Amino acid sequence: MKHTMRLRFFYGWVVVAVTFVTMAIGVNARTAFSLFFPPIISEFGWERGVTAGAFSFGFVASAVASPLIGRLMDRAGPRAVMELGVVLMGGGLLLAPLTSVPWHLYVTLGVMVGAGSVCLGYSGQSLFLPNWFIRKRGFAIGIAFAGVGLGSVTLLPWVQHMIEQTGWRTACTAMGLLLLIVLAPINLLLHKRPEDIGLQPDGDAAPASGAAKLVSNVVDPAWVATEWTLKRAVATARFWWIALGYFCGLYIWYAVQVHQTKFLLDIGFSPSVAVWALGIVSLLGIPGQIWLGHVSDRIGREWVWAISCVGFAICFAALMALKFQPSLWLVYIMVFTQGALGYGLTSIMGAVVFEIFQGRHQGSIFGTIMLAALAGGAAGPWVTGFLYDRAGDYTLAFGIAILVSGLSALAIWQAAPRKVRAVAGQLHRVRAGTGAE
Repeated sequence: MKHTMRLRFFYGWVVVAVTFVTMAIGVNARTAFSLFFPPIISEFGWERGVTAGAFSFGFVASAVASPLIGRLMDRAGPRAVMELGVVLMGGGLLLAPLTSVPWHLYVTLGVMVGAGSVCLGYSGQSLFLPNWFIRKRGFAIGIAFAGVGLGSVTLLPWVQHMIEQTGWRTACTAMGLLLLIVLAPINLLLHKRPEDIGLQPDGDAAPASGAAKLVSNVVDPAWVATEWTLKRAVATARFWWIALGYFCGLYIWYAVQVHQTKFLLDIGFSPSVAVWALGIVSLLGIPGQIWLGHVSDRIGREWVWAISCVGFAICFAALMALKFQPSLWLVYIMVFTQGALGYGLTSIMGAVVFEIFQGRHQGSIFGTIMLAALAGGAAGPWVTGFLYDRAGDYTLAFGIAILVSGLSALAIWQAAPRKVRAVAGQLHRVRAGTGAE
């Protein structure tokens, strides 16, 4: 039918591979701001708050862009969204070396890189990747998103080496060129859904005339038959439960990510241990996302979201215990539960929304929900720092984060994607419920 039909394997895995590479470079291009931060301060002598504000301003740009990107995905598809992200991020990184006053940094590494990261990061990829798989949805997304972890342990050390050898401007330019040269061409391979090129999700053959009908994963036919526009979705309790769950999920994610290194240094650990801990979290996130994504295809999205939230809760509990007993074993527990369990959230964020609100407007719905998620990502570090300033330590902040972890798990359980569409491992229950043989 098209060139894709001649492949010996399902084209969805090409989409996964492109997403893997895009995430590895695109997400870590934004993370590299933390590496550019010290030499920029050293060169210009600006206040830390003013300089770091560019990254925070980028978060605002991400939040504003998120629903707009969802609409663009619905209308033009992933190639338009990804190439827009490549142009924005690549342009921001290439223009940043021309910085001479703070607002230059806010426009380039803030607005341009921030808005571009929505396209190339978790939000943008979750707008279309779930279309390609049903039975292996969580597994495929887990593999694709594991690119972030691989990129963090390969690209970021390379960027740091370049900064030390040639300066931050050259490193920034190199990252921008890498992004443009690699991501611009490979994202032309993307398609929004398998049906656009004559394929079926998971690579299944189209049902032949008179053949036995495949078991449907639909649990609530009336809900699925509804054409879910953004206006209709917002009027449901499920929309707000997901929004709350995602707000809390990114709250706990960024609360620990931003404050963990400083906390470890404060209680007496060496800088090498603190940096190692942060790096290993990302490394453990690679198998964690893949494994938990696969597990979610067997037992359900709610269970895996709950497992990830428990991982973060244990992580915060270990941090609280470290204050009283600075033990490497507690650091190991904190790192493992955060990376191998907590990072599993990303492998099912897209799946939860798609299984509840799948349809022509799913991009707009997901993009709007991500406003709440990004708000949680911004609130987590700020509230944690605010509570530290008021209390003098992190105990209260980490205790609240444990409660937020539980609230996140509860919210996704209440959203109940299992009651709309069943995952592959639970299809036997659908079959039993319909009386099929």
